[in-house]
Amino acid sequence: MSTLQADIQAVASLKEQAGHSWDGINPEYVARMRAQNKFKTGLDIAKYTADIMRADMAAFDKDKTKYTQSLGCWHGFIGQQKMISIKKHFNGKTDRRYLYLSGWMVAALRSSFGPLPDQSMHEKTVVADLVRELYTFLRQADARELGGLFRALDAAREAGDTAEEAKIQDQIDNHVTHVVPIVADIDAGFGNAEATYLMAKQMIEAGACCLQIENQVADEKQCGHQDGKVTVPHADFHNKLRALRYAFLELGVDNGVIVARTDSEGAGLTKEIAVVKEPGDQGDIYNSFLDVEEINVADMAEGDVCFNRNGKLVRPKRLPSGLYQFREGTGHERCVFDCIEAINAGADLLWIETAVPTVHEIKGMMDEVRKVHPDAKLVYNNSPSFNWTLNFRQQTFDTWTAEGKDVSAYDRANLMSAEYDETELAAVADERIKTFQADTAREANVFHHLITLPTYHTAALSTDNLAKEYFGEQGMLGYVAGVQRKEIRQGIACVKHQNMSGSDMGDDHKEYYAGELALKAGGAKNTSNQFN
Repeated sequence: MSTLQADIQAVASLKEQAGHSWDGINPEYVARMRAQNKFKTGLDIAKYTADIMRADMAAFDKDKTKYTQSLGCWHGFIGQQKMISIKKHFNGKTDRRYLYLSGWMVAALRSSFGPLPDQSMHEKTVVADLVRELYTFLRQADARELGGLFRALDAAREAGDTAEEAKIQDQIDNHVTHVVPIVADIDAGFGNAEATYLMAKQMIEAGACCLQIENQVADEKQCGHQDGKVTVPHADFHNKLRALRYAFLELGVDNGVIVARTDSEGAGLTKEIAVVKEPGDQGDIYNSFLDVEEINVADMAEGDVCFNRNGKLVRPKRLPSGLYQFREGTGHERCVFDCIEAINAGADLLWIETAVPTVHEIKGMMDEVRKVHPDAKLVYNNSPSFNWTLNFRQQTFDTWTAEGKDVSAYDRANLMSAEYDETELAAVADERIKTFQADTAREANVFHHLITLPTYHTAALSTDNLAKEYFGEQGMLGYVAGVQRKEIRQGIACVKHQNMSGSDMGDDHKEYYAGELALKAGGAKNTSNQFN
């Protein structure tokens, strides 16, 4: 018996007990409404999606082709349309396709202060608000899709088409939800470990099953692709990892996933000298990367900070800001150390923010990590901050040069130019971009590939194209040819925007409540019928 049929019987039993006062209640309509509201709370969603993510991680351990992907979404509608599109193009499935919630886009697009840089200056609560909003829109997509199936089921019954009725009933019974895991950015925790815990609880209660946190100083946080990043000693960062785990466990999301991000590859500064309890411990290793000079006590100036290293007095290089400087060229080594220790402290996945997207660089660091933790898996940011075209054309140029191939037809510094678009070098570079995710999954154990800000850029690009045409010579044709005609021909669901906003579901409910007395919006005079 399907869940829907079981619900119909259960409500029918309740109706029988209630007597004539429930005469106007149709048990099948109740069952349909329950099916359209599968997830009652954010915690229901977090538990469901955590299980999905854990199963995907286990599948990836066995087969490196089964990596996962996501796109960053800054509004519930964007996330909803993404998942509707995925179901449309991939046989109704959402397997291994997630959502990403970008702290950068929250700062730039969601703060009441207006656009802000990615420095954790936005209101803390807007992150959980966006998680909640994304899942509200995904749940509405479920309700809308099921509503369409219910209407089709009724039509098949009216026509007496039992084969069509059975087919539609099967689609209802095996409906695939639009609700998928979200990898959600909690920045550097928005304060101390207690603030991190409180923020995590809000995000988990909103539905987040996976939280990504970075090892920067919370009040000095910078975008991973900008300069001026300041990291914290491992003890400080690990306190926050434990705070996240406590938040998951307190709320009963035992399978919650923690992503530990290291910004050490591009961070040359630290705010603190780590505490050392014994030689060779975490703090001692952290301090070993500091840029120091050996001095005598007599050389100490007023206010100098110095410490003992192997029986010698050393003075770390300190900037006017009070920050301490790491030695040049230690970024990769520090990343490896960060990753190993983060897993030791309870992280499930790693994130290494790199300066450029190169398979061998990511692989080199992960090879070192996997010597200690063989199953260590990476989340990688396929960032729009990278100039992918230029990077991969230059990588191809350098490979060809090393192989002795003639590259005299190319200017390495100018390879972004459109004049190279139809060349062999450009074709090889594009193929490398195309296979980058599969290559790094196989070579560097990258489990999850995400693009942080894609829908920020697509919104800007499509708006620019529309504005250019509509306000220019094309006038209304700029919208019709550039937008609506393409929507119709590509089968974009929101071409019927009234339906997408829930108008048909409202009509269904009116009929449930009032029967033939219902005044519905979806009649013959509804202009949306032009798109049927």
